[in-house]
Amino acid sequence: MQKSLEDYRQSYGKGELLEEKIPSFPLPLFTAWFEEAEAHPEIAEVNAMSLATCGIEGFPTSRIVLLKSFGVDGFSFYTNYNSEKGRDIEENPRVCLSFFWPALERQVIIKGIAMKTSEEESSSYFASRPRGSQLGAWASRQSDVLGSREELELQLKEVEERYKDKDVERPQHWGGYIVSPRSFEFWQGRNDRLHDRIKYEFIEENTWERNRLSP
Repeated sequence: MQKSLEDYRQSYGKGELLEEKIPSFPLPLFTAWFEEAEAHPEIAEVNAMSLATCGIEGFPTSRIVLLKSFGVDGFSFYTNYNSEKGRDIEENPRVCLSFFWPALERQVIIKGIAMKTSEEESSSYFASRPRGSQLGAWASRQSDVLGSREELELQLKEVEERYKDKDVERPQHWGGYIVSPRSFEFWQGRNDRLHDRIKYEFIEENTWERNRLSP
């Protein structure tokens, strides 16, 4: 029997997004929203974001990853370069990042170009990870087919033995990406589904076009 969700409704009205109260550039607004979300007691992982890619198969794929830094240079995350997302980015570096903070009734959608971070940056971040995560980066052939859970656990044991009593080096197939934004869309929930949507589009260095979009 098909389950109907027609009565699942939420009224929005916790904030507003008005042009006279926001900056001309998108990064200061993102920073302010991120810090508000970071301070909110109901938001557990403020840096969780959806990463959408579209590779050689032509199908878009979206998954949750963790933002590890952001600033004027872009938005960074780390992964296995041989994973599905890594293969997609190799084929098509145009990606979309989406943040959803329901406790604040806010979304941010960022479209941009992904490129690998330097080996030095990747190694520095890898060294800061818990040892278990470092070992896992070696043990998991991310996105490959596994015969069983036991196969994965056996791979981990082999890696644990290899690095017994010594530091875990970063695999060459593991590292960071930085996404250089080409557009930001800020979404603030409003009453009667008449939400505020403000979009910034990159024109050239230090120049962004800002428009209000119909909800």
